[in-house]
Amino acid sequence: MEPAPFHAALAGAPDGVRSVWLRADDGVRLRAAVWGAGESGQKGTVLLFQGRTEYIEKFGPAAGEFTRRGLAMATLDFRGQGLSDRLIPDPALGHVEQFSDYQRDVAAFVNLLGTLRLPEPWVVLGHSMGGCIALRSLMNGLPVRAAAFSAPMWGVIMPRALAPVAGLMATVARLTGRGRKPTPSTSRINYALTAAFEDNTLTRDRAMWDFMRRQMTEVPALAIGAPTMQWFGAALAEMRALARRPAPALPCYAALGGRERIVEPAAIHARMKRWPNGTLDLIAGAEHELMMELPEVRMRFYDGVAALFASAGA
Repeated sequence: MEPAPFHAALAGAPDGVRSVWLRADDGVRLRAAVWGAGESGQKGTVLLFQGRTEYIEKFGPAAGEFTRRGLAMATLDFRGQGLSDRLIPDPALGHVEQFSDYQRDVAAFVNLLGTLRLPEPWVVLGHSMGGCIALRSLMNGLPVRAAAFSAPMWGVIMPRALAPVAGLMATVARLTGRGRKPTPSTSRINYALTAAFEDNTLTRDRAMWDFMRRQMTEVPALAIGAPTMQWFGAALAEMRALARRPAPALPCYAALGGRERIVEPAAIHARMKRWPNGTLDLIAGAEHELMMELPEVRMRFYDGVAALFASAGA
């Protein structure tokens, strides 16, 4: 197993990380990291599926919170972001040909966790885009006992006039050779590096905002900016397909900030109303990044996840 770089000085993570390279079955190289491999006394493992533009170091504090609660944690940089392989010549754009390709990443990741014999039971936590990927993985039989979500991407907020034609625009872009171009009105530079802290859509916690910015400033290779039109079209198609499917028969905890301005709250409410043994936690005032929010929001979320896993036997 080939070691992969991990920028410990920037991650705020507990000791004991093991960062490795793995390959999906189509040859794409992925970076993964685990905390707690081979350690005794742990109650299970959290499989953290990241959002779009994210990378392992960003979740160093999350690893600390889960290991403090007696859970191992594992995560990976999905294809096209973090230090995993980029899929197109422009490394600043987030791209995927179809969302099913992310399931190739999940399959390689699960194989790695089995090889490392991470403590069971396993539980999945999907944030934003990772919530979309995790939901599909659950429907495909991901071997976990419970599921948690942070602002899952089961729909996205867009201007009312754009919503009916967004899919058509993405299809036209792909058919006319512009599928690898950035979506309109977006930047090749990561949002957190261009936006002002005041009224940003991610977090109200200045320290966590600066934490993210420092990581991407000091290691620019971690950062990506706009999604491509191909990614956008594939995401819309996947969200529509998932919305037609029933919820998995697993305990579920989902949390959503009261000031969510990125993913579509209505889609989350609709899904959770139909999820047997599912709970939706609405956190007043919180923005999109619940694991990067004010300390009281972060602790409420981590405690909610831990309580779910405890009830599921983890």
